Amino acid sequence: MYPPHLVAPMKAELVNAGFQDLTTAEEVDNFMQNTKGTALVVINSVCGCAAGAARPGVRAAVTRSEIKPDHLATVFAGADIEAVAKMREYTLPYPPSSPAVALFKDGELVHFVERHHIEGRSAEMIAAHLQMAFEEFCAAEA
Repeated sequence: MYPPHLVAPMKAELVNAGFQDLTTAEEVDNFMQNTKGTALVVINSVCGCAAGAARPGVRAAVTRSEIKPDHLATVFAGADIEAVAKMREYTLPYPPSSPAVALFKDGELVHFVERHHIEGRSAEMIAAHLQMAFEEFCAAEA
């Protein structure tokens, strides 16, 4: 498990962008069971692809998109063990992946970006990918 002082600045990158930091299994269940509409959840990580592509790409997508998820949350792999394990139950059938980005609509997983879709891609590519997902799943239905 990573020490809190090590992950604090990495958590802050998303929290300062409006993401709710879920640190316990109970917080994850509460968020998932009581959140209506769309929710973007980032499974954050200390790895280089999280720092170089995932976090900056997610922040850019949320900042630039006119159409965006109603709710934003994050859990941190290697730090908030129980919260991550609980969130991974919601992202089944996908195998554990961190970093990863999950998009839910009324509690149902509708889009998932696994680590292998993040590695080797730029933050700009991640942002563009997420913006397309927002347009598909977060737009108001006619």
